[in-house]
Amino acid sequence: MTAGWTEGPTEKCGVVGVSLADRDAARPLYYALYALQHRGQESAGIVTHDGFQQYDHVGMGLVGDAFSEGDLDGLRGRVGIGHVRYPTAGSVDSSCAQPFSVSFKSGSLGLSHNGNLVNAEEVRDDLEGLGHAFTSDGDTEVIAHDLARNLLDGDLIRAVRRTMDRVHGSYALTIMHDDTVVGLRDPEGNRPLCLGRLEDGYVLASESAAIDVLDGELIRDVRPGELVVLEPDGSGYETYRLVERERTAHCFFEHVYFARPDSVIDGKLVYEVRRELGRLLWEESGIETDVVMPVPDSGRAFASGYAEAASEARGDADDADGDGAGIEFAEGLMKNRYVGRTFIMPTQDARERAVKLKLNPIRSTVEGRTVTLVDDSIVRGTTSDQLVQLLYEAGAEEVHMRIGAPPIVAPCYMGINMATREELIASERTVEEIRERIDADSLAYLSIDAVAEALSRSRADLCLGCVTGEYPYDIEGEATDRDVNRPVIGGEATGAGD
Repeated sequence: MTAGWTEGPTEKCGVVGVSLADRDAARPLYYALYALQHRGQESAGIVTHDGFQQYDHVGMGLVGDAFSEGDLDGLRGRVGIGHVRYPTAGSVDSSCAQPFSVSFKSGSLGLSHNGNLVNAEEVRDDLEGLGHAFTSDGDTEVIAHDLARNLLDGDLIRAVRRTMDRVHGSYALTIMHDDTVVGLRDPEGNRPLCLGRLEDGYVLASESAAIDVLDGELIRDVRPGELVVLEPDGSGYETYRLVERERTAHCFFEHVYFARPDSVIDGKLVYEVRRELGRLLWEESGIETDVVMPVPDSGRAFASGYAEAASEARGDADDADGDGAGIEFAEGLMKNRYVGRTFIMPTQDARERAVKLKLNPIRSTVEGRTVTLVDDSIVRGTTSDQLVQLLYEAGAEEVHMRIGAPPIVAPCYMGINMATREELIASERTVEEIRERIDADSLAYLSIDAVAEALSRSRADLCLGCVTGEYPYDIEGEATDRDVNRPVIGGEATGAGD
C-alpha cells in the first residue's frame, strides 16, 4: 500500500501563532489551522490572551468539529497560538490535545509542539522528582513544565535557552507567555516553522500555506536554533539565535509527503521539489511506457515531473520531425474522497474491497497499454499488490512502479507515526523482493543523492534516519550519523545559556 492514499506515515502536527494590532486572534488562528489540517486530524486547539487573562479551547476531531461560533467568541485577545494534532507521542484523547496551557506563579503559559523529544521520559522523571505533577503522557507537557520552572528564575529568553539545554529531539514550537507569542525551532531544524507578515501583525506557522490563507506575506523560515519573539501589539518582532550547530537535520519527508504542495519550506516550493524529484526519478530509472499516472493525491507532482522528463527524452530521440510525440500523463486512478481512515474491514473480502472503494481505475486510460504508476513512497506495502492488480484487471499490459523517495528501512523517532522495522516492507527486503511481492513488472526508487540534489542540500544536512537507519539524535539502540551530545538529566536544570 502506498503512502499517498491509505497507509502512509501520519505525522504530524501543525502549529501557529499570531500577534495582531487591533482585532481578536481567534478567527485568524482558526483559519490558519484549517490550512494546516493535513498535518493532524485527531484534535485542534487555540489559546489566546487579552492582556489580563488566558483563554483556551481544545476539542477532538477536525478543526471544523472542534470549534463552534461560541467557542471562537469566547477566545478573547489579540495574541494566541493554535495546534492541530495527530498523536505520535501520548494518548489519543483530550488530555494530550494541544495547545497545552498552564497557569503558574510567573503567569500563564501555552505551548504548541510539532516533533518528538527523544529524552522526554528522563526530563519527566527529573521534574516529577522536583514535585511537578503531570496530567498527560505526552512530551509537550514535559516541555511546558520545564519552561515554566525556568521562567521562575529568569526572563523568557533565558528560560527558553535553559529548556533547550535539557530537551533532546525535534521540535517546532509556538509558545505564549502571558501576552507574548514566540516561535522556536530546534537546533537541527528538523521540523519546519516560518514567519510571516500580515496587514496588522505577524504570524508563525508550520507551513507558509497558513500565512497565505490569512492574506499574509512569507518573510522567511525560522532558522534552526532560533527564537522569534512577536511584539504583543503586532508592531514587529525580535529574533535570537540561541543555539547554532555546524549541521542541520531537515526532514526530507516534509517535501516528499507531509507538506502541502503550495507551501514553501526551507526556501523551496514543495510542488516544484516534487516535480524535480519526479524528473530525477526518470533520469535514474525511467522506463518507456504508453502512459504515466500518479497514485492520488501525493504522487501527482512526481508523476508530472517524471512524464515531462520522459517526453523531453523521447522528443530528443524520436521527434526529429517535430510531430510532438511524447509520453502521456493521465489520471488513471480516481480517488473516493468520502472513505475515511476508519473504514471498517471485518473480513478479508472487505479488506480487498476497500481498495476498490478508495480507488477506481479509468479503464480507457489503462486497457491494452503499458503503465508507469508513480507515487511518493511505499511504507508497509500491505496493499501495493492490490493497486497493481487493479490496473491489470482494468486491462493494463504491463505495470511498472516508480517511487519518488528512497526505500524506507527504519522507523522515525522525530514526530512521525511511521511503522516499526517489522512492518516496513523495505526493512529486510531487496527492491527485487519487493517487486515480486507487489507483482509489478518493475520497481525502482529514487536515490538519496537525488533527494539531496532536488533540495539543494548536502546529505549531511538532512535527517535521513528512515532511509539509512542512522539518526541525527542520540536514540537508544540506534546508530547516529554525527557526533551527538545528549543532555545529562538529573537534579538541577542545566543552564549553559546563562
